[in-house]
Amino acid sequence: MKKSSVRRVPARAAASQARSASRPRGRIHPVVIYPFRHPADLSHLDRLYRWIAELAAEPATYARPVTVVDRKTHHSMAGNAAYAGFRAETVGVHSEILDAWCVDTCQMWYSGLGQAYDRGDSDDVYWLIPGDFNYGSQVGQEVLSRLHDLPEILLDLDQDFCVGEITTDHNNPKQLIDTYGTFALLYTWFPREAQEIREYTERPRSEFFAIRHEFLGHILRQRWFAYEQTMVTLLHAVFQQKRISRFCVGQITDLHDGGETLASALQQVERTERVLKTLWRARHESDPGWIARYRDLERQSEIVRRTAQTLLQNLLT
Repeated sequence: MKKSSVRRVPARAAASQARSASRPRGRIHPVVIYPFRHPADLSHLDRLYRWIAELAAEPATYARPVTVVDRKTHHSMAGNAAYAGFRAETVGVHSEILDAWCVDTCQMWYSGLGQAYDRGDSDDVYWLIPGDFNYGSQVGQEVLSRLHDLPEILLDLDQDFCVGEITTDHNNPKQLIDTYGTFALLYTWFPREAQEIREYTERPRSEFFAIRHEFLGHILRQRWFAYEQTMVTLLHAVFQQKRISRFCVGQITDLHDGGETLASALQQVERTERVLKTLWRARHESDPGWIARYRDLERQSEIVRRTAQTLLQNLLT
């Protein structure tokens, strides 16, 4: 396993930089995911796209940004002059708009990253930027001032995948879901890989990440999931012995951060289990006697899921 963590293994930086110095420096492809729910307050999006405009002004470093807009979002805003004006005068000016019908946010990622990949070169890096965060706040502006470091880690340190980790306290609902749901289920279905992932991040479902061209090509050719794709990408990175890094994004919150409802938390745990079960079957269905092992893991997974549901019910209500 070729491992690195920008914060935990600084001694490897010089060696990685020496390797990367021998290869051409690729360009960075920003892919912005437009909020599924268009916000009434546009100040956060306006700040984001003013920053995107700064990236677009450096074509030698950054490819023209792509913004993915779900068609459901677009049609739901029919007749809304503020949306139409912002789309045409800001989003469309500073990025290329990709309209797509998508099941969920992760499918928006698939569309945007796939289009960028088709236009990219072998040394390029692809950078996912979620649009539904509070970029207009003081913390949000501080995050934007250094967020470009996330994809540059891949170029400077010769990495394959960098996950951005939002800073939260241990009582944050998203942290609770990942601790009692995501990781508990990961340790059930993929214990060795879960241990590797836990070395890099406590947020395996982060919406902030960057990925190198060769690894993205591999991921795009695998089954893509409409949910929890970051977790799946991290698993593939471990499967393929890729170099993984993490980047501390900061304490930024999303635009709809009013706390997780219990129903939403339970749904996230349930869909995480479905994704892991599907991925495990795909990797083991050719093994002799796989079904007996699968049924055993399924029984263990049910206990883990039910325990997570009980804990989340106690903590979120």
